[in-house]
Parts: sequence; C-alpha cells; structure tokens
Amino acid sequence: MKQHLNTLYVTTQGAYLSREGDAVLVRIEKETRLRLPIHTLDGIVCFGRVSCSPSLMGLCGKRGLAISFLSTYGRFLARVQGPVSGNVLLRREQYRRADDLEASAAIAGPIVAAKVANSRTVLQRALRDHPEAEGAAAIEDAVRKLALHIDDLRRDPPLDSLRGIEGDAARAYFAAFDSMVTAQKGDFFFAQRSRRPPLDNLNALLSFLYTLLVHDAASALEAVGLDPAVGYLHRDRPGRPSLALDLMEEFRAFLADRLALTLVNQRQIQGKGFTVAESGAVWMDDATRKTVLIAYQKRKQDEITHPFLGERTTVGLLLLLQARLLSRYLRRDLDGYPPFIAK
Repeated sequence: MKQHLNTLYVTTQGAYLSREGDAVLVRIEKETRLRLPIHTLDGIVCFGRVSCSPSLMGLCGKRGLAISFLSTYGRFLARVQGPVSGNVLLRREQYRRADDLEASAAIAGPIVAAKVANSRTVLQRALRDHPEAEGAAAIEDAVRKLALHIDDLRRDPPLDSLRGIEGDAARAYFAAFDSMVTAQKGDFFFAQRSRRPPLDNLNALLSFLYTLLVHDAASALEAVGLDPAVGYLHRDRPGRPSLALDLMEEFRAFLADRLALTLVNQRQIQGKGFTVAESGAVWMDDATRKTVLIAYQKRKQDEITHPFLGERTTVGLLLLLQARLLSRYLRRDLDGYPPFIAK
C-alpha cells in the first residue's frame, strides 16, 4: 500500500522553489524558508506569483510529482508533469470505452450513484446533528428526493439520462445546502451554485476546495496510468480533465462539502476573510486560504476503512484506491467498477 504523503501548497507571493539534491527548497526574498525531501511529497501546488526552477521541474517529472499552477484565488492555470506512465494497453482500453456510450454509462452510473448517495449522507448527518434546526424540513425533503434518484439509478439508465438524474440530484442537494449552515449566516449563505466566478463567500470556499480535489484526482489517475483528460460522465473538451472530474464526483460531498460546512459552522474561517472584486467575484484572502489548506491536508490524514476493499487507509489515499479499482475494471479484473460510498 502506498504511504500517504503530503502535498506542498505554496501561497506566499514571490516565492521561488528550487532543487538541492533530492530536496525541494522554498526561498522567499533570497532566504530559504523550507527544505523538504522530495520523497515526502506527492505533489506541489503553487498559488499566484510563485515560480520553480527548471532543475526542480525536471526532478519532479522524474519522480512522478505533478506541479500545478493556480491563480492567487485558486483558478487552475497549468500543470507540469513528467513522462506518462502506465501500460499503453490500459489507456487504449480507456479510450475505446469512452467512445462507446453504453460502456461509458457502465462507469458513469456507479459514479453518479456514489455522488448522490454521499450527498444524501451529508444531509442525513446534518439532520442527526441538528434535528431541531430551522431548515430541517428542507433537508428532509432533499433526502427524500435523493432517495428517489438512487432508485432511478438502479434501473441502469443510458448516459444522457444519467446526466439528467445527476443534474436533478445536484439541484435538490444544493437547494438544502443553506439549511446545513448553522453559524455565521450573515456571512455564509447559499442561494445557488455559482462558479467562474463565485459570487458569495460559501461558493468561493466550495470552488477552492473543488480545485484542490480535482488536482488530487488527476494525480491519482496519472499514478495508475490513466489519462485524466478522457472521461465517461464528463465528455471530452480541450483543456478539461474529464476523468479527474468524474472521479472527484464521488468525493465532492464526502470531502469538500463536509469540510466547508465544518470550517463555517465551527467558525474556523470568518466572513472578513473574503473580499468582493469590482466584477462581483468573491475571493479568499491569504490567511483564510492557508487555514483552508491546513484543514484540507489534516482531513486527508484521517483514517477510514475502505468500504469495498475492507482495508484501513487514509482519506488522502481514497482517490488513488478508486483510480486503481477503475483501472482493474478496465483491465477486466473486476466485473464492475465499485465506487466509493461513505458509510
């Protein structure tokens, strides 16, 4: 079993990353602030005006570590990675099934089922923790609607119908999302999902967490030899990591949404950490972003029993395990793809 490693997030503007032997150096104003052995890392994410030396990029490529570059506010810009690994026959099978709508539905179906089931679990958890909350009725209604969508998914609908069910389920889930916010309601409210740009504090937080999640999903897929760009639920689009977006659907509610609600409801972040640009876009300040990154990394270190494998692992390794299960299914070692459904 692969050991859970840390992702290095660099948010300080003007930072310069370089190589010293097999270590990564982080220099700020020509002073070395951090030195990390590269074998302790599974990826590097740079926010804003952060640069890397060619020597470090070469070392990361050789070791299979991806370096992602995001804007100061978390918008994905670019990704540097080494040579593609894995069996070419695996990728050819991945591409063949992506061209077959029925085969694509056989993979997309379990992914959507896991997304809906995990979203329902988050709602049920909120009801259990706050049964007398003002929005309990809205949450109960969403739980009932998601149960009906799960029943629909058991009928193995075609791909277009799967997308329709996924969209309807997402609308029902997000209609109750505001009811799960139990603190700081003046600063953190949720009317509807807004992206590119996010238009309120909670959407800004969710978008940032989803960006981190898709980075981890892409890294996991590359680690097992799959192409993150060719998916089944999300179809091909230039520049879009469609398979990474597929994989992250299983973890949106379980990892990102739950963490967002915890940060807000436990007042670990506050409204003053968000600013509104002239365009109406809402962004986190540097201190809030660091708080979120620390919480995200800590959550990935929590231990859990994998529901299909029955093995103890960390939350941070779940994406890798799911990527391996997907590759085993594509190799026909499994009769079906077993998605991650939290208990």
